[in-house]
Amino acid sequence: MLELSNLAPPRGAKKSRKRVGRGPGSGMGKTSGRGENGQKSRSGGSIQPWFEGGGFPLTQRLPKRGFKNIWGTKYQVVNLDRLNKLEGGEVTPESLRAAGLIASAKRPVKVLGDGAVDKSFNLKGIKASKSAAEKIQAAGGKFEV
Repeated sequence: MLELSNLAPPRGAKKSRKRVGRGPGSGMGKTSGRGENGQKSRSGGSIQPWFEGGGFPLTQRLPKRGFKNIWGTKYQVVNLDRLNKLEGGEVTPESLRAAGLIASAKRPVKVLGDGAVDKSFNLKGIKASKSAAEKIQAAGGKFEV
């Protein structure tokens, strides 16, 4: 019967660690199974998975298109129809974050004019597109950037 006192792993499951560099009698002496010379025989001598034997790298062979502005401001976008989920009144990045409309209150937010507004909103610290600003002001709201 199987009990805690006679538990054992199955045969072949436990294998002793290969001890390399312990002399010629071990069968893994001298070069420790690394061969004679070359990059892979040195300590720290590993080859990156993307290395192509000195050929022209894939990342450089592929065509590049367009322009990526690394200094550009990445806004978190909220459309007007999503703003209607909130109660009217003051809207800040923190309140948008609490409502789950944006991912982070620390990154800049911009309201776009897709949809309609049926409440009055007072936006603080939030940018808006021209069409969104017109719709919010028409509904009695205002901006404080």
